[in-house]
Amino acid sequence: MRRFIPFVTKDPMVAVLRLQGIIAGGSPARLNDIGLAPTIEKAFRRGRPSAVALLLNSPGGSPVQSSLIAARIRRLADEKGIPVIAFVEDVAASGGYWLATAADEIYADANSIVGSIGVISAGFGFNKFISRYGVERRVYTAGDSKAMLDPFQPEKDEDIARLRQLQDQIHGTFKAQVRARRGARLADDPALFTGEIWVGARAQEKGLIDGIGHMVPVMKDRFGARTRFVTYKQRRPFLSRFGARLAADALAGVEDRATYARFGL
Repeated sequence: MRRFIPFVTKDPMVAVLRLQGIIAGGSPARLNDIGLAPTIEKAFRRGRPSAVALLLNSPGGSPVQSSLIAARIRRLADEKGIPVIAFVEDVAASGGYWLATAADEIYADANSIVGSIGVISAGFGFNKFISRYGVERRVYTAGDSKAMLDPFQPEKDEDIARLRQLQDQIHGTFKAQVRARRGARLADDPALFTGEIWVGARAQEKGLIDGIGHMVPVMKDRFGARTRFVTYKQRRPFLSRFGARLAADALAGVEDRATYARFGL
């Protein structure tokens, strides 16, 4: 009945936005802007939250999707005047840390892995394999760069140089995002942008996080013991939950494990 009595103050509410997994476009099993947009909108617009907490566990992925998701969070935070506080679970690395920078403050567990501010491209070369079995690769292009880094052809120095130029551009954008959001809190350390990672207190020393802490005690200390938490997370498509995408999900699971394994998880 309390909610019907005028002038009675409600308990503070924190909207919890769970961001867990690989960041990639085009898949409902991944974190991406189009899939997360309705969830993020609800977190900021429902129930007048005192704050939005980002509960993060991501080893990264697409720089574009990382940028889009972080930008959406910031737009809504600024529009609604709602503070955003991030809490890292196992890892917020690479694109996962990009998401963390959308917050006004970042906290982590003493064992959380943070950082990896860099850009990586990986693949396989099959040219020797197919030649061993007498397979001939035929490629016809209009445009000298259309077959750049074709995995069935030998690597070319000019292709590698071009890829590194692209990586440098993306890396520059990533560094600009971190500097803009973390500002003077960042340590004066050249290693910050080398792709290095840090754990817990060391990440705090580097200015990548603001402290060691967990979501519930930190938020209750800030907003009061009666603070309520409402969790929002990206929904998987209806048919996917009943096995319609089992093969694709199995492959995605293998890729997820390989990505997390880079950080010893």
